[in-house]
Amino acid sequence: MKWHEMRSEDVMNSINTDSNSGLSDKEVKKREQKFGLNELKEADRPSAIIIFLSQFKDFMVLVLLAATLISGLLGEYIDAIAIIAIVIVNGVLGFFQERRAERSLEALKELSAPQVMALREGEWVKILSKELVPGDIVKFTSGDRIGADMRLIENKSLEVEESALTGESLPVQKSIQPIAGEEVGLGDLTNMVFMGTLVTRGSGVGVVIGTGMNTAMGQIADLLQNAETMETPLQRRLEQLGKILIVVALLLTVLVVGIGVLQGHDLYNMFLAGVSLAVAAIPEGLPAIVTVALSLGVQRMIKQKSIVRKLPAVETLGCASVICSDKTGTMTQNKMTVTHVWSGDKLWNVTGTGYHPHGEFLLNDQSVDVSKTKTLQQILTFGSLCNSAAIVEKEGQFHLDGDPTEGALLVSAMKAGLKKEKLLKGFEVIEEFPFDSARKMMSVIVKDKSGNRFVVTKGAPDVLLGVSTNILWKERQEGLTSEHSHNVKEAIESLASQALRTIAIAFKPLKSTDKINSSFEAEKDLVFIGLQGMIDPPRPEVKQAVKECRDAGIKTVMITGDHVITAKAIATQLNLLPKNGRVMEGKELSLLSVEELEEVVDDVYVFARVSPEHKLKIVKALQNRGHIVAMTGDGVNDAPAIKAADIGISMGITGTDVAKEASSLVLVDDNFASIKSAIKEGRNIYENIRKFIRYLLASNVGEILVMLFAMLLALPLPLVPIQILWVNLVTDGLPAMALGLDQPEGDLMKRKPRHPKEGVFARGLGWKVISRGFLIGIATLAAFMIVYYRNTDDLAYAQTIAFATLVMAQLIHVFDCRSEKSIFERNPFENMYLIGAVISSILLMLIVIYYPPLQPIFHTVPILLRDWLLILGMSAIPTFLLAGSLLTRKSS
Repeated sequence: MKWHEMRSEDVMNSINTDSNSGLSDKEVKKREQKFGLNELKEADRPSAIIIFLSQFKDFMVLVLLAATLISGLLGEYIDAIAIIAIVIVNGVLGFFQERRAERSLEALKELSAPQVMALREGEWVKILSKELVPGDIVKFTSGDRIGADMRLIENKSLEVEESALTGESLPVQKSIQPIAGEEVGLGDLTNMVFMGTLVTRGSGVGVVIGTGMNTAMGQIADLLQNAETMETPLQRRLEQLGKILIVVALLLTVLVVGIGVLQGHDLYNMFLAGVSLAVAAIPEGLPAIVTVALSLGVQRMIKQKSIVRKLPAVETLGCASVICSDKTGTMTQNKMTVTHVWSGDKLWNVTGTGYHPHGEFLLNDQSVDVSKTKTLQQILTFGSLCNSAAIVEKEGQFHLDGDPTEGALLVSAMKAGLKKEKLLKGFEVIEEFPFDSARKMMSVIVKDKSGNRFVVTKGAPDVLLGVSTNILWKERQEGLTSEHSHNVKEAIESLASQALRTIAIAFKPLKSTDKINSSFEAEKDLVFIGLQGMIDPPRPEVKQAVKECRDAGIKTVMITGDHVITAKAIATQLNLLPKNGRVMEGKELSLLSVEELEEVVDDVYVFARVSPEHKLKIVKALQNRGHIVAMTGDGVNDAPAIKAADIGISMGITGTDVAKEASSLVLVDDNFASIKSAIKEGRNIYENIRKFIRYLLASNVGEILVMLFAMLLALPLPLVPIQILWVNLVTDGLPAMALGLDQPEGDLMKRKPRHPKEGVFARGLGWKVISRGFLIGIATLAAFMIVYYRNTDDLAYAQTIAFATLVMAQLIHVFDCRSEKSIFERNPFENMYLIGAVISSILLMLIVIYYPPLQPIFHTVPILLRDWLLILGMSAIPTFLLAGSLLTRKSS
């Protein structure tokens, strides 16, 4: 039998403790040795040195290290130093990102109560929460944070806010009664309280039944430690690309050495020639440019209220196919709001959301003056007077101090101009009977300026209806008949069907001779006034954001700890739930394995009453179906699923530190709509990465073919290794980075998400790289041969012509890379960064050619003006030849 199924006396006996004296000091020490301190344990972490060294096992980093070795073999030590500098910078960046990302457990620890009141040796003493052991008796009151998992043994109107664990927005009313059934959801364990949750009302006493990692919070910590961190598609693609380039480099080296030796050339010279080809095959600047492009994208996202904590996650967000969103505080405002008031035969709609006291009361879509509607004014006034909460204004923002339900009643009254402070000038609260979960009511006795006394009561509608003998009906007081009761119940059902929580308001006038000594005497023979219906409303902008995500081929799934009716109503309001979409409860989810859930998960749009374990199961099932999953949330309960998802998104304002530390992306404004902007930016960043991969690899293919064809034709090398390295690291670097700043193409958010298994060369990119690279190589070789055969004694001049032709051909080709279709599709002056980068690269090339101190290093000589016409003509051919053929095909 589990703790929640036992009577409190049986719990005490089972755990061997005494509710009158608590544990002895001797017993505490014994249990502390057995169970350990009440702390969340951290998994073993690798040392800083190991984390730093692990940054260099990436395949593209190994490519760079191979290039370093090659440069050293060629005696080009300056190039080797430059490449090593890039490797170290990348390693340092990765090291700091990883060190910063693993602080989730430290944030979890901060949610534990620092001190608690425990019964030891027959006396109540204040101790550190980490000193609690199973069997300790602990008392707590409003405002206290619970220090361990406990079974309640005493309860006085206790309500506990558990949203950090369950996701449910409303505080949970607690009791000490046993609960039947072994498998009961966390949110339904009303006779237990849990570590890290907050007491919002009343007081209670509990016996500790779980400490440290044996608490619900500890289970989340364990999930967080063991949740797998998914490798991003970009990381997979770049690793794949790195392997391809290594194989190509080795094959080329072997091929060239073999051909050269067969042709009778010296083995050593052929080896150096082969190494030159290997250098040409490796785009040494690619990892650095990817990092820079992601960093620049991150800066743009910050301006759009999204903070990226892990760089590769930017690209992953762009190919997300499912967004799993927590409901409370993410899709809704986490602010209970009265939307309907019912009294007698009338139903008023209330406009405005949140705690801002501005709105209208509408009857049949017509605005009404509350001051001229006695019944409406009365129900709002009494809802405000029978209330322990307060609405506080700070810097133009309104905040709640107290219970969310009572806050909603205050705001509805304030919308009618009935502020509690003003009401208390006309009414004095002379006695209060606090809310009790057994009575399900709260009452106050008030006295007006004339000395008249009234009992004002609010509570559960069915309970108030049972203790009422009269009702306000059509502005008159009448005896409560069965017909009246039927009408009230119909109104309750109607409001409940819209997922509204209903609170009833009643009153009774007191005679001067009436003496009220108890809540029982106060709460009988009441006059039933009516109902106020409230809900945690959706954020206004979320509906449009969900639609835009749908247009982009992205499914939005709501995951919540809240009740099914409420979740379904919110999903319907947001147009998130299609006609045939399924809603699944946590109970049903518990019975399914991950494999069984995979079969139906694509049809489910709402998961209600779920636990942290459920969320992980949902994410895993979606991932197994081939989806790239984004998980949004703000509570501790969301953290494991956030970490396990392909990209975790947390809320910046309402999000717990745990959720933020587990996430890859933090929304500064808690706005679900910001996710849409982040997705657009993520897609654009990936497209820009494809652009500069296309640019860099086409350039490298050109370099390879220049060298290979020259060797096959028994010509001297058109380029020396230092020139190739200069082009790869310097000349190509600036334009490639500028491509990373390119604006998105017009139809970007109308495309379906990329398939997660899509290769980096998909959608014709491989053909574009090879075809453009082939033409760049042929044009460069042609320019070299023309000048070389004109004067075979001046090899350095011919090599300088080849160098300049290669650079210019690439700088013209970069504008073609901006569009999937043709260079003529986009205005080149849209991206002024690219214009600046191209001009800078041209200037750097001219410096290398014409600045005397650099000429010996780069084996260059000054080029005559007439030969620039040859260079520009040959370098324009690769881009405009293909672009012209495309235009011809279109026109035909």
